[in-house]
Amino acid sequence: MGGLYRDRIRAGQLDGIKVWTPYCLTTRRELQLEKGQCRIIDDGTYKEIPITHHVKEGCEKADPSQFELLKVLGQGSFGKVFLVRKILGPDAGQLYAMKVLKKASLKVRDRVRTKMERDILVEVNHPFIVKLHYAFQTEGKLYLILDFLRGGDVFTRLSKEVSWHSVVLHVVVPSSLFLSLFCLFLNLSSSYQVMFTEEDVKFYLAELALALDHLHNLGIVYRDLKPENILLDEAGHIKLTDFGLSKESVDADKKAYSFCGTVEYMAPEVVNRRGHTQSADWWSLGVLMFEMLTGTLPFQGKDRNETMNMILKAKLGMPQFLSLEAQSLLRMLFKRNPANRLGAGPDGVEEIKRHAFFSTIDWNKLYRRELQPPFKPAAGKPDDTFCFDPEFTAKTPKDSPGIPPSANAHQLFKGFSFVAPTPMDENKGSPLLSILPIVQLHGGSAKFSDMYELQEDIGVGSYSICKRCVHRVSAMDYAVKIIDKSKRDPSEEIEILMRYGQHPNIITLKDVYDEGRYVYLVTELMKGGELLDRILRQKFFSEREASAVLYTITKTVDYLHCQGVVHRDLKPSNILYMDDSGNPDSIRICDFGFAKQLRGGNGLLLTPCYTANFVAPEVLMRQGYDAACDIWSLGVLLYTMLAGYTPFANGPNDTPEEILLRIGSGKFSLTGGNWDTVSDSSKDLLSHMLHVDPHQRYTAEQVLKHSWITCRDTLPHFQLTRHDAPHLVKGAMAATYSALSQKTSQPVLEPVAASSLAQRRSMKKLTSTDM
Repeated sequence: MGGLYRDRIRAGQLDGIKVWTPYCLTTRRELQLEKGQCRIIDDGTYKEIPITHHVKEGCEKADPSQFELLKVLGQGSFGKVFLVRKILGPDAGQLYAMKVLKKASLKVRDRVRTKMERDILVEVNHPFIVKLHYAFQTEGKLYLILDFLRGGDVFTRLSKEVSWHSVVLHVVVPSSLFLSLFCLFLNLSSSYQVMFTEEDVKFYLAELALALDHLHNLGIVYRDLKPENILLDEAGHIKLTDFGLSKESVDADKKAYSFCGTVEYMAPEVVNRRGHTQSADWWSLGVLMFEMLTGTLPFQGKDRNETMNMILKAKLGMPQFLSLEAQSLLRMLFKRNPANRLGAGPDGVEEIKRHAFFSTIDWNKLYRRELQPPFKPAAGKPDDTFCFDPEFTAKTPKDSPGIPPSANAHQLFKGFSFVAPTPMDENKGSPLLSILPIVQLHGGSAKFSDMYELQEDIGVGSYSICKRCVHRVSAMDYAVKIIDKSKRDPSEEIEILMRYGQHPNIITLKDVYDEGRYVYLVTELMKGGELLDRILRQKFFSEREASAVLYTITKTVDYLHCQGVVHRDLKPSNILYMDDSGNPDSIRICDFGFAKQLRGGNGLLLTPCYTANFVAPEVLMRQGYDAACDIWSLGVLLYTMLAGYTPFANGPNDTPEEILLRIGSGKFSLTGGNWDTVSDSSKDLLSHMLHVDPHQRYTAEQVLKHSWITCRDTLPHFQLTRHDAPHLVKGAMAATYSALSQKTSQPVLEPVAASSLAQRRSMKKLTSTDM
């Protein structure tokens, strides 16, 4: 996984584990168990601990032979977590995370917790909680088959999107002078560091509140809420994981008495060991909220004892830059008397949902996952593991049999096996994740030349060269873009392709190899060639076909704009056909080297619905300008498809000054030639797409709603005339974009390890205790 928590682990603060993984292989010191959970017989052997849940009758039991090991995701002192693919049964092809625990390495307390985690996971079924699909055992090992969540944990994944040295806070205040002084204070102060916007925090806390409420309704206290245990799925929604410390209430007053969890997130009643209820989870939610908004913990001393004393007695230092609603919610969650804490009353989570901080949340839509997350993890293909530590993903996955702890080991874990009921029924309508045989984003030491053989050039640019390449094992053809990092930072392009390359009309990224100066981006090979070249050489091309082509491209551009992405280089040479069919469905938008993602004032990615209060006006204006430029480029393409020549360049020999003068005038001809026969609606659409004022230019959404697009079946179907030779038209088009090109500088993101957040994390003396 990422580096934020690695220093904490390597410092020995989580005993016995080599690396943190979201699937939790942590071990801690052997401590006294809660009464009634387990007993040790005098001769040192363990009594059986019964499990109430069993395999559902009629379901197929799983075993290790049904899973293909793909990669190692993490490794601890008593087990591993693998990325696996199911190879047998109705869910064959599905990817899972397989948590494998060695029975002989499990201490008494760990055995109890493993069973408790298994029981709880069987019982819960919630969109924001990780799902257990199978549980089984062999003589020497226990297996939990869980959701594979490739987005990583919340803090680690989002921290990769920004250099925290450059974080800037945007707040709405009445005085610009106050704002200037306040920002100066923030730059000079190391006490607080903004991480997420309040809108981001609101979304994640709301999903967490629903997950915790589901557990509470089942009588479960979670007790281990912290950033490492909150994972992101590929869409950006949270999944709560690691139930090893969770507790099902056991006595009459529904209290638990164990001292467990990470001390900085513990509620006062957990620290003083006077018994705690589900209300303890709402205190932890407050700690998480505080840390997400400020970058610091609310109560943290120089050692564990001082931290516990602060939790019990210290006054909360409330950051005044937070909104009044956020401050109010924090104060109501940080009530030291658990009975007075928000969420502890008879209405439970409804008290939290009614708070003013969550006034803009539609809770029904949130539960149905209909609200758009503020962040979508960079993830290209189903088996991507770049958010996991390459030290482990580069290893060859191997699962040895394991030595049983005793002769009655199997009886010790009686009833452990489980099969999730009808796993296929729950996923009807959504395709199963499948693995292409060679598509991997390599986190290990493999080099491009080990896997691919370079062939002829496809295209040459200022910062990169594109070649055909052949995979050495499969002999399949691909394209590789070789980027010189000394001339251009490719990180933005790679992230965009990983996030959005699964769209059917965006080129698919297959592999990424970073080899120092050069980065190799392996993509699908566009065998159909450039769109404009194919259209100009096509013997029969009609206005109706032009509408179908523009619809496909604009629909894709609209998708990008809705995600806060602008392409900024939509010249015809970057729009290609995947194959020779000429079908608009095979069109791909390529080359995202100049593309940009909309980021908030704190540097995090934003989608348009989150921009209103957190993006400077000039950033929004620039983003709107870039989006308008994308539409202008599509207008140039449409004009050329219909007219057979370009709107602003007469030929390849026109000077840049001549071309820019014509573009600046906003004048272009819509008479003569094909313009005498094409529809008036096409001319109306063009006049809006090529409008000289970007503020009056159509958006992608408006283009899609225009009658020339929506009523294309009524458009003329006769052949459009081509007056100029294709090479002259392409030359004029190249001259147009050459005149428009400007050298742009790309910001270089600093490594996460260099950020103050990472440094703070590495210096913290967090301890996960159970005493």
